[in-house]
Amino acid sequence: MNSIDMPKIGILLPTRGILLNKEPHIDSTLLFSMASMAEEGGLNSIWVGDSLLAKPRLEPLSTLSALAVTTKQIMLGTAVLLAPLRQPAQLAQMAATVDILSKGRLILGLGVGGVFNEAQQREWLAAGVDQTKRGNRMTELMQVCRLLWTQETVNFHGNFYHLENASLGLKPIRPMGIPMLLASHAATGSPAQYRRASNLADGVMGITDSPHLFSEVLTKIKSINSSRKLQTVFYMTININDDPNIAFKEADKFITGYYGQNYWGDKWGPFGPPDAIANRMLEYVEAGVEEIIIRFASVNNQKLQLQTLIEKIIPVLNKKCQYK
Repeated sequence: MNSIDMPKIGILLPTRGILLNKEPHIDSTLLFSMASMAEEGGLNSIWVGDSLLAKPRLEPLSTLSALAVTTKQIMLGTAVLLAPLRQPAQLAQMAATVDILSKGRLILGLGVGGVFNEAQQREWLAAGVDQTKRGNRMTELMQVCRLLWTQETVNFHGNFYHLENASLGLKPIRPMGIPMLLASHAATGSPAQYRRASNLADGVMGITDSPHLFSEVLTKIKSINSSRKLQTVFYMTININDDPNIAFKEADKFITGYYGQNYWGDKWGPFGPPDAIANRMLEYVEAGVEEIIIRFASVNNQKLQLQTLIEKIIPVLNKKCQYK
């Protein structure tokens, strides 16, 4: 049998999850202890999510700045940053700061976000951004950030952003700037989304798509510009428990609290025993995924879930990859 490459593994830190306990004071120590566990356990990356108002949480780049000085080598990422909520020059400066503090460990997973409910619509309104233009703003924002990171002086004249002789004055560690991964989904995908990923991004990040659908997304993106090698990442929500019913109930409680309702239903998961989760991860690897970001759908057992991932799932997945 031919082996396949073992994927890199990362985890999402619960910057929203620590708010779901409804405690009077937010305790951020869980974030730092999980980051240490992940680094000591040999994981590749730690990630944080983003929302301004709709899904309250700690601000992502500020959080990563703190994690940059409490970790040594693990990669730091956003999954995903709702970039069009921000001005590109401001974002470029903030991201470059985190990259410098972390000695070149930052990855920006970027997304245009959604407008599925009133809370999300109010979020764009509060930021002064026309929600119908967020995709076009993303295109220009990615262009401006790359220019500011790689050129001494920038002149840019777009439909949304204008820069005259602009200089950031500091540069990220890597010569081409900070890698940008673009969230790309079959369910909500558009030709413009695929063009942005193919022409502007350094990688692609999927969520909720089945392995087959994510493989189709990658094929569509590659068909636009086959000359560029893109990093492929999948964001997977799991709950580990030998009893699938308990795993599902705990996951549903977490997801409903996280989003207000369970939008995607059975597209989340897998929820259940370690071997079943390893098998599902393997399906994504076979579909072309190089790194899997794990979000634990658990309100009170995040550290136990992480320990189980490190001790029981990653070794099984590694063995499956070797003997596939």
